[in-house]
Amino acid sequence: MNQGDPATDGSGTLPKRVGMVSHPSARGRVFRYLSYATEPERGTLTCRYELDGREFAERFTLPAGPRWRSETARAAARLVFLLAGVSYYKTAAPPVIDLGETALTEAELAFLRDFYVQGLGEFGYRNNLDLSLLRIEARRAGAQNREPIAREPNGQRRALVPFGGGIDSIVVVERVRRLADVALFVVNRPADRFAAIEAPAAVTGLPIVRAEREIDPQLLRSAELGFLNGHVPVTGILSAIAVLAAVLEDRDAVVMSNEWSASVPTLEYDGRPVNHQFSKSDIFEAAFRNVLARAGPDPSAGSEPAPPRLPEYFSWLRDRTELWVGQEFGSLEQYHGSFRSCNKAFYSDKARRLDHWCGRCDKCCFIDLILAPFLSAGALGRIFAVTGEPLDNPALAGKFRALLGAGAKPFECVGEVSECRAAVLLAARRDDRAGHPLLAELALEVGAWPDAPSAADAVAMLAPVGGNFIPVGYQ
Repeated sequence: MNQGDPATDGSGTLPKRVGMVSHPSARGRVFRYLSYATEPERGTLTCRYELDGREFAERFTLPAGPRWRSETARAAARLVFLLAGVSYYKTAAPPVIDLGETALTEAELAFLRDFYVQGLGEFGYRNNLDLSLLRIEARRAGAQNREPIAREPNGQRRALVPFGGGIDSIVVVERVRRLADVALFVVNRPADRFAAIEAPAAVTGLPIVRAEREIDPQLLRSAELGFLNGHVPVTGILSAIAVLAAVLEDRDAVVMSNEWSASVPTLEYDGRPVNHQFSKSDIFEAAFRNVLARAGPDPSAGSEPAPPRLPEYFSWLRDRTELWVGQEFGSLEQYHGSFRSCNKAFYSDKARRLDHWCGRCDKCCFIDLILAPFLSAGALGRIFAVTGEPLDNPALAGKFRALLGAGAKPFECVGEVSECRAAVLLAARRDDRAGHPLLAELALEVGAWPDAPSAADAVAMLAPVGGNFIPVGYQ
């Protein structure tokens, strides 16, 4: 399901640098939500926004059909409209957002503000912008006190699983398909396909529900047009698109693959958390679930139809560690030759897109480390055959130390420090890793720290951590 903001070249992060930049003259005045419209015969949703006179339009194309005309589809499309605006707001990050004719409940207003302020936490940190005083002007909708609507099971469970081709979504697919009829969900730009998604998707043998996301071409000219640049909470946008797709496909649940560590902030700055993975966190999940459960008729529809019943939304991995995911994935040998989590597989520029692991980035290092306790050195060597296993490259020691907490945690979708430390200790104990130079060195360093985990602590990371939102039928 990977589709990063084009201004960050698909990876979701900016190049690493020390310090931040200031753009005192680049900030806009007001970002406005204009309108959204659907065309059921073409299966399209078009969202329109405006920032200080410059208009933007984004188009989404999903399966066409009569379900587009339902109040439930309209409610889901409205949520896509609300969340997709963040990509255009960030071009100049003005202090005011005007929702215009779009009325919000109190719950939606609080949710949307957090989505902007916390979801753009990394963007604000890197651009030296304080978004905490952001003001959102919106009319209040009358359904703000609606009680949550429980979705009753209707026959066989039918789940839609957003699929990115990495170990998390692969593990979720293999678990959830035991409990429900499953289809994969993939978002691409028009006429584009990522081999890193398509190859493992083919291994599942499951049907794929596709959505095309046509971002306004002005975003591709960010540098030329003087736009601010940085990471946006893209998983939140894709989550809303998945909910719409689930409605159109008559599926009862969108099952995410966001694990426990996604809720841990990347860093803290000025007393506030900055989380690269905010829209994968438990905070986002809980708030989005609340908005979905309380969704009322669109106030602009001019009528009072029956309230929509939107699909369930939850992460099947919420209380699972990346270490647990690595252990599960280790037994799924049919995927070992096709999965790829390297960000360079998802560049928007096809000429720069790699068809193999780069073997050097933070994601490559993390995946190697989290799988090392559960896969043999030979198996990992075959996975990283083109470039060699990252753990065998002494030049990458600094990247591994950063994952372990001895340096700045990268702005990437990587595990929490305690998971990485546990992985080092467990991997170093494997017979086939005996005498491995870098692993032995890292394990020795971790063991010497005051808060060093014990062997029992490392094993405990394989157990569930905290709570989850999984409905009974999917547990």
